[in-house]
Amino acid sequence: MKKNKQFGETVEGYNIPVLNEREIRAAAGILFLAVFIALMQIVFNGNFLPIKYMVSIFLLDFLIRVFINPKYAPTLILGRLIVSRQNPEYVGAVQKKFAWIIGVALAATMFILMVVLNTYSAISGIICLICLIFLFFESAFGICLGCLFYGWFYKEKAQYCPGEVCDMKAKQEIQKTSWLQLAVVVLFIVFIVLFVSFSKEMLSEKPVELFQMLKSK
Repeated sequence: MKKNKQFGETVEGYNIPVLNEREIRAAAGILFLAVFIALMQIVFNGNFLPIKYMVSIFLLDFLIRVFINPKYAPTLILGRLIVSRQNPEYVGAVQKKFAWIIGVALAATMFILMVVLNTYSAISGIICLICLIFLFFESAFGICLGCLFYGWFYKEKAQYCPGEVCDMKAKQEIQKTSWLQLAVVVLFIVFIVLFVSFSKEMLSEKPVELFQMLKSK
């Protein structure tokens, strides 16, 4: 019973409860994709129904994470199944709980505005964008933005951060970025801008069906 009440898992060699960062990232990816698709339904079809479902699901999932136990959160269970063949990467549970409390606050606000009051506004749009940014950084880069706020709020150093970012250390040679590499990125951006500018008219032509085109030749 005590094990179910504990937030996080007890793992030998770690002096605080921890969670598996790999399944957390997988769950963040699942939520990011679902929320993004729901938002695209608003942008292209003016359909708010999917986002209302997603806000409700998002809130329920995070309430389970924070107030019951992360091991019973549906998206984390799915994430665990997806990455079950990968070696765990342990992260401190306490800062994740703080980050997920932020998620609960954002999701609850969205739930009240969009589901209960049935409204939309710049406020709900900004909150959705913030949630997408949080989920994207977690899933794509393994960066927990909410965990960064933990250190600012509690004025104490978090333990067992993903990629050991909590520990100050010199970058290895393979991690360093040269001026030449930065110049390549700048030139790549310039190329994209020029490519879009000069090819917009040509690429805007409606495509034709391939086999129909071959038949006409």
